[in-house]
Amino acid sequence: MYDYLIVGAGLFGAVCARELTDAKKKVLVIDRRKHIGGNVYTERVEGINVHKYGAHIFHTNNKAVWDYVNRFAAFNRYTNSPVANYKGELYSLPFNMYTFNKMWGVVTPDEARQKIAEQRREITDEPRDLEEQAISLVGRDIYERLVKGYTEKQWGRSCRELPAFIIKRLPVRFTFDNNYFNALYQGIPTGGYTRLAEKLLDGAEVRLNTDYFADKAAFDAAAERVIYTGAVDEYFGFSLGRLEYRTVRFETELLETPNYQGNAVMNYTDRETPFTRIIEHKWFEFGLDENGNELPKTVISREYSKEFAPGDEPFYPVNDEKNSALYAKYKALAEQEKRVIFGGRLGQYKYYDMDAVIAAALECVKKELG
Repeated sequence: MYDYLIVGAGLFGAVCARELTDAKKKVLVIDRRKHIGGNVYTERVEGINVHKYGAHIFHTNNKAVWDYVNRFAAFNRYTNSPVANYKGELYSLPFNMYTFNKMWGVVTPDEARQKIAEQRREITDEPRDLEEQAISLVGRDIYERLVKGYTEKQWGRSCRELPAFIIKRLPVRFTFDNNYFNALYQGIPTGGYTRLAEKLLDGAEVRLNTDYFADKAAFDAAAERVIYTGAVDEYFGFSLGRLEYRTVRFETELLETPNYQGNAVMNYTDRETPFTRIIEHKWFEFGLDENGNELPKTVISREYSKEFAPGDEPFYPVNDEKNSALYAKYKALAEQEKRVIFGGRLGQYKYYDMDAVIAAALECVKKELG
């Protein structure tokens, strides 16, 4: 008999496993995938740690969380500085003085502020959709080149059909600062996220390629408590309807060149390019192996955003009014499950950054152990 069954070996489940194991609890972790780590899983290819489910860049202002993850992995000094590619023209992200200089030729922050202020004036009433919201924040030029196409590919619909609240704010900096997250602590675990997940799960029993729903009654009977990190609507057999997600399809290639694009992340912001971005994985660790040697090959992944369909990996909750209302009904059902804790991105139908997932898991176990 186990004290805890944890369904899902992603970050939330792995942190819970670490804390419960340290508290001398007997823990079984199961995952239907063939690997641990959930969406932060990295796979070694030609010495490169490939982020199999898209770029995961750890960033936080929470010192307690930063200290926690550094117990299990050494983090490098990687700083996220993506580049936007609009029809072959390159712009710095987030929007900053490099961006404004390339866009308009302005040199001073006052000139940039004035240019944005002029273009914002076309929106005179409360923004009715995402397009008007974006223009009201950054003006039409930046919206047309750097927001519109990328956002429409991401969501699969016109910006005029998307609610304004999706873009509540856009990062605008009147400095020459390309640090996208602007967080106190930032980096990539040396050796990849899988190594971090292994350390978190050390001491717990882990079974992969194991579907909780294939024998739910037996799994439930095997433990006093269940921590469930899968999709909340799936737990209840989609009885109230399916929650919606966006998902991502990846095309990954090993290339016989040491440098494909010179940066880890390049966003393609025009509508005509079918993918949203290209990730060149080696640059998350500066193009070097663990011994500091330059890697002769490279691995790239093109990302295509698409509607979620059964069988896909759910990535991004669609937190519009319809789905939020449906989730509220599932949450009410979840609260009646006294032996089960629902956690993580899928269990709580919430987009979580990694640091927030870890903080939530630590708080969950603290509350559980009293």
